[in-house]
Amino acid sequence: MTAPLLEIERVAIRRGRTTVVSDLTVSLGAGLTAICGPNGSGKSSLLAALAGLLPYGGAVRLEGRPFHPADLAYMPQAAALAADLTAFEVVLLGRLDRLRWRVGEDDLAAAVAALDDLGIADLAERPVRALSGGQQQLVLLAQKLVKRPRVLLLDEPTSALDLQRQLAVLEWLSAYAASAGALVVAVLHDLSLAARYATRLLLLRDGRLHADGAPEAILDPATIDAVYGVEAEILRIRTGQPVVAPLRASAAGRPT
Repeated sequence: MTAPLLEIERVAIRRGRTTVVSDLTVSLGAGLTAICGPNGSGKSSLLAALAGLLPYGGAVRLEGRPFHPADLAYMPQAAALAADLTAFEVVLLGRLDRLRWRVGEDDLAAAVAALDDLGIADLAERPVRALSGGQQQLVLLAQKLVKRPRVLLLDEPTSALDLQRQLAVLEWLSAYAASAGALVVAVLHDLSLAARYATRLLLLRDGRLHADGAPEAILDPATIDAVYGVEAEILRIRTGQPVVAPLRASAAGRPT
């Protein structure tokens, strides 16, 4: 068994007087890990803390050494671009840590490749402020990918995308994690998409880890009811992966 890439040990996060993540311990290896759970369960806070944007208690290690935000690339949710830059220039800024007075050919090639990988090479010369929300989201994702990070943290990376783009992006992220030996951690709301593309699923509820494992192993009606307060049926597609069909709010999940 290979050593875990990222070890999160007893991490706790507070916002003001409220504890939003409690005593979370998990070890993550290379691959696409999806974090799911209802609103307010601590998903975004966890990613922000790992990115160095929130203080936390506990320990985080990367390959056995102290973890530093410079080790990763992070894309928050609902990020908007209002700069007077082209899409190509925004992506190139993803290599800012290695850029010099004269931009190298390898940096230019990496930016072109990142745009092409996500199918948005045609946007390269367009001003980002003129792009749609979904197009801006893809440009920001290309910016994070251009540095080829070992750890990539994405908060709802498909929220502004149409169905075709959602599938394409998740397919690409899954392939990137496999080919680069990287860890991609993505907060996703769609359990069926998470089950389709993630090799690991973390289900959070009230700041605690409720379930952890392969999607086909942990997604069942009882778990979905406990985490979301929803009655659901689990279907299987021809490849064997689960599809979650929500039926109704359960008695525990209905508003009083």
